Parts: sequence; structure tokens; C-alpha cells
Amino acid sequence: MNIEKKRIIVIATMYTYYRILKKKGKKRYMRTWIKKWKKDRNLYGHMPLVHELKENYPNDYKNYLRMDSHTFDKLLTIITPKIIIKQDTILRHSISPEERLAATLRFLATGRSLQDLKFSTGIGASTLCDLIPETSRAIYESFKDEYMKFPTSKEEWIDIARGFENKWQFINCGGALDGKHIRIVPPPHSGAQYYNYKNFYSIVLMALVNSKYEFIFVDVGKNGRLSDGGVIEYTEFYRKLLKSELNLPDETETKNNLPYVFLGDEAFSLGEHFLKPFPQKDLNYQKRIFNYRLSRARNVSENAFGQIAAKFRILHTAINMAPIKIIYVALAICTFHNFLIKLKTPYAKNFTFDNYCNTNGQVQMEDGRSESVELTSLQLRIPRNVTSLAKEVSEAYMNYFNGDGRIEFQDEMLRKGKA
Repeated sequence: MNIEKKRIIVIATMYTYYRILKKKGKKRYMRTWIKKWKKDRNLYGHMPLVHELKENYPNDYKNYLRMDSHTFDKLLTIITPKIIIKQDTILRHSISPEERLAATLRFLATGRSLQDLKFSTGIGASTLCDLIPETSRAIYESFKDEYMKFPTSKEEWIDIARGFENKWQFINCGGALDGKHIRIVPPPHSGAQYYNYKNFYSIVLMALVNSKYEFIFVDVGKNGRLSDGGVIEYTEFYRKLLKSELNLPDETETKNNLPYVFLGDEAFSLGEHFLKPFPQKDLNYQKRIFNYRLSRARNVSENAFGQIAAKFRILHTAINMAPIKIIYVALAICTFHNFLIKLKTPYAKNFTFDNYCNTNGQVQMEDGRSESVELTSLQLRIPRNVTSLAKEVSEAYMNYFNGDGRIEFQDEMLRKGKA
């Protein structure tokens, strides 16, 4: 018997043996291509409910999607050109931009898991894991130029400073800088890369906020292990600040010929263009006044972060996505926040933020502000040596607030223990 015949016999034997084993095995049931409740999501999903709320229950609609129908329609019109729309097939209908946006808003507003959200939307969890970041990216890219424009000219920086002076009586201020931790489920094989000082995994959201509580610069994605204020040193904003590339007004164009500055808390380093409170030890009366005035103006960043934490509950859960996807989710939240403020929607009504009375200094706390909605702050920075120029700038502003820049109620606030 030649080799070719032997090969044929072996193959035939193996095939016969395979057929016998298959007949003896348990009967296997073929999985359906798509489950009925997913295929008929327009019947079983939440879109019929959304349409019913839109037509007959506007308050419930606003509660469900965190905005009224007019704002939703405007948002949908703006982002639709940025969304990749797939074609319908004979097996199933593609997911429309309206469904994508509604699912994304529910994810941001509720913080529900994708496995939970799939039942109300009728969209699979794996599809949602791609769909939500894609829609978030569309929101960010559609809004960033108009609603989160970073100042590039001296006139724009002066306009921001005018807002701080008029509302918070702090001159030459370009914004309040702050950073918070966003909880994440760590990527596989990442070890302790994202493990922060509060003993959970996170990425850092760093932002600069103007006097209107709007984000004008956002950097997100640095791993939580960089848990102190040093994370700012890795941002594009800080790099340009050090290289004098921000086109800030010079001292001939500022009030009282003082340097143009940004405000931060103890987590950041003192600098020529960066002010932070004096340490609590060895505080004299003048330094207490300075700290009060600085914290009063810097509170805009705390309010902005408090607002997004209260309205977008996803920030209170460990987001189970790849870090690059979480970055677009965070960017969408920040641009969306600005969009709602500029439209003067109920999202930005006055009692949502802290409000100061400029005649007596009394503060009306923002609605719903509590530790339960606050994001985790950055770790306080280990004190380092600062330049003599940085110290001189702080002292110059301290002298201003105790002299020409004094406001009527600041002494009363100290007597009441408000500072």
C-alpha cells in the first residue's frame, strides 16, 4: 500500500470517528444572531419613553436627560455631523444619533454600569462601550472651539481678569486652577500605575476656571499616582506659562502694575504668576486678609467641580473603560457644562453656585453642596523652595488687599471667623 492510500485511509478514519463522537455528544442549541429585545429596541428600549416624556411630561423629560427638549435638539443638531452613522441591514436597524446621545446622557447622568444600561437602551454593553466614548468625543470636538476656547490674546486675558475684578474683587486674575481624581477600573496589567494616595485607582482632571464658573482649560488623563500638585508640571498650560508663551498682559497693562496671576490652593507651587494661600502657621492679620480674598475668588473652581459632580453621577463611580475612552467622557462633561451655562439653562441658575453679596460679604452656598458630591482633591504638595520673586509677588498682593484694594466687609468676615 503506497503512502497516498494510507493518507486517505487515515483521513477517512478520523472523519468517521469525529461523526460518531458528534452523534454521542449533547445536542447543541444554536445561538440567535440578535436577541429579540435588542432587535426591537424601539419597542422594548427607552426611546418610546423619551418621546412620551418629551410630548407630555417636560419636567420628567428634563429630569431624565438633565435638559429640556429644546436643548437636547440643539445639542443633537450640533453633534450629528461628527457622529459616524452606520447603514441599516436586513437583520437590524443601525443606532441613530438620537439614540446615541440619549444613551450617553443617561450614562453620564446616572453612573449606571453598561451591563445595567443595556437593558433600558436595548443596546449591547460592548456596543455601548464604544458608542458612549464616540459620542462624548463628538460633543467635545463640536463644542471646544466655541464653548471652551483657551485665551490666546492679551485682550482675552484682560477680559477674564475684568470678570474676576467685577464679581470677586480680585484684580489681574486669569483663572482658578484645581485638580480632582476621577475613579476608574484599572486597565489589565497596569499594576499600581493609577493607584493614588486615597487608596483607589484614578486619573487626574486638571482645569482652569473663569469667574463665570466655565472651564477655559482642561487636562485629563494623567495617572492618579501623580497625586500631588506636581501633575500640573506635565500639562501644556504649565509648559507655556514657564516659557512665557501664554501672551499674558505685562505689568504696564495690569491694575496697580502687579503681575498677571492664576490662583490655586496648597497643592500647587508658588510662582511669579501663581498665587496660593500663606501657610496656616505664623499667620498675621494681613496674611489672613490675603488668604480670605484669594479663597473667595478661587472658590469658582470648587463650585465648577461641585456642579459637574452633582449633575453627572458617573464621576462618583469607578468608570470601567479604557483610559483613553474615559478622557473623552471627562472632556465631554466639561464642555457640556460650559454649553449649558452659556445657554443660561436651569442647570446654571444662580442658586446652583455660591453667591457673594458685594456689600456685606455674606455667602449663599450652592444648592446641594456637600461632601457626598465632592470629588477627591489632589494631595497637598510637599513644600519646596520658591524664588524670591514669587514671594515678592504674594506680598505685593497682600499689601494691595490690605491697602488700595481693601473691601468694606473683609475685616468683618475675619471677626466672624469666615476666614
